[in-house]
Amino acid sequence: MPERDGYIAGVPCWVDTSQPDPDAAAEFYGALFGWEFEEAMPAGAPGRYLMARLRGGDVAAVSSPPEGAAAQAVWNTYIWVEDADEAAAKAREAGGSVLGEPFDVMDAGRMAVLADPEGAVFCVWQAKEHRGARIVNEPGAVNFNVLNTRDPEAAKRFYAAVFGWTTLDLGNGEFWTLHAYGDYLEQLTPGTRERTAELGAAGFEDVVAAITRIAGDDTDTPAHWSVTFSTADADATAAKATELGGTVLLAPIDAPYSRLTVLRDPQGATFSATAFVAENKDVGRTPT
Repeated sequence: MPERDGYIAGVPCWVDTSQPDPDAAAEFYGALFGWEFEEAMPAGAPGRYLMARLRGGDVAAVSSPPEGAAAQAVWNTYIWVEDADEAAAKAREAGGSVLGEPFDVMDAGRMAVLADPEGAVFCVWQAKEHRGARIVNEPGAVNFNVLNTRDPEAAKRFYAAVFGWTTLDLGNGEFWTLHAYGDYLEQLTPGTRERTAELGAAGFEDVVAAITRIAGDDTDTPAHWSVTFSTADADATAAKATELGGTVLLAPIDAPYSRLTVLRDPQGATFSATAFVAENKDVGRTPT
């Protein structure tokens, strides 16, 4: 897969994790995914921002908690926009909240921290020098961002208003789509639309994220965005995470087009790891 140099508006473009102990988190993820780290903050800065790389390409980051925020470990999703101020205004108008007003991140870009009407938090990113993840969809890199919600219909109204997203139901999962993204990927890698059709997933090239409904009997889990990383072997990744002090919340299972595990790092941030398995394309599919 070619390295990315930017995204189009409405596409998740970056993830980072806030951690009480960034160095310990870097040690965990470095051993789990093979990431190498470099401090991105200038000398004397009050916080840490450790840029994670594979083959020299940015894939994610580990940071200290934002000033004034609780020391809680969590993964954060960033969505590319052309104008962070406009995106914040749209979120307000659509019934969401602006938790962090738009601000400049040195020369890297401009961002805002938002929440949808159900409280799921995400960030928007107006790029300057930092143009998002350079490497995606390969082992050790992000391959999905997922909205976990109890009210998919309300979420559809909100994200359509803010980002222009529509949805695609393949019978074994529902996804956020943006038709312009499929066109962008087709230009980036000609034949993308044809290959997804051959896999029995026509339209999947337009997918920008996924939707998961929180179980009705789960009263403890709030609406939230979660992050999934690609791996060559979900079972091996789960075993390695345990060896490194993490926790397996969901043992590896077969899922549509994949084998999936849900993990928690030693400081409490949850994430998923998934290996592509073409033979699993019909797992969970509703008969037509």
